[in-house]
Amino acid sequence: MMASPSVMPPVLPSAAALAAVRIADSEDIWRAACALRDAVDRLCGLRTAVTHNVASREPMCDSNGTILASEVFGFIDARWWETPQLALISPIVHACRVEAEPFWCHAEGFHARGPNPLLDAIDLADFRERALTAAAIVVPIHLPFGQIAAASFLSRDASCEDLSAVYEQAGEALAMLARGFVHSYVRVTARRRPGVAGVALSKREVECLRWAAGGKTNEEIGLILGVQRTTVRFHILSASRKLDAVNRDQTLFKAAQLGFLGMMR
Repeated sequence: MMASPSVMPPVLPSAAALAAVRIADSEDIWRAACALRDAVDRLCGLRTAVTHNVASREPMCDSNGTILASEVFGFIDARWWETPQLALISPIVHACRVEAEPFWCHAEGFHARGPNPLLDAIDLADFRERALTAAAIVVPIHLPFGQIAAASFLSRDASCEDLSAVYEQAGEALAMLARGFVHSYVRVTARRRPGVAGVALSKREVECLRWAAGGKTNEEIGLILGVQRTTVRFHILSASRKLDAVNRDQTLFKAAQLGFLGMMR
């Protein structure tokens, strides 16, 4: 049973700390990452692990290609961004897809500001092995075009399973710092993306996506539309490229976000 922590008043980062973690241009990434690491350490003594896209194994890097997770945030041995299928197995990643506010988690469950039955439904079996930590304070960051980033804050004691007191005191401050860093990182590193007016999907691409959104397989869609399964796959991959999506789920999410899935009634 966890001991009831004494309640401490919440803290907020200073204006200077918030300004320091914002990135002005690509040459500023290293400095801002160091500022984030140091601000979190001063605030609550936790380690920082941050990714700009939970669906991608591509690590965050500075302008020289230096990996921030290892060289700034100190994950030398535990290179979590190289873990195969982390986006598919980690309960923390699953939680970031269904929760937008900061939460903390451990093997006993997820603890957010308000009730969320989608969090309650996440499988917590083998939590430490799948999450690569015993406990974490997590800030999901939902970005344009369906991209989801996440910042996790971890105890330096690998056996620590209770971050409730730190979450209550510093959760909002950690969220403010993480959002400022990630939003500015994505802004200065993003490839040019088509705007809403610039995305043009064909009628057949929209048809395939609508049936896929309804749970149909490529083979089933082919039977419905009277085309080969490989043709369906071609149209969905073509739509994925146009929408700059990394997988089928993100393609459907972006298509829905941009209104394409409601076009073929």
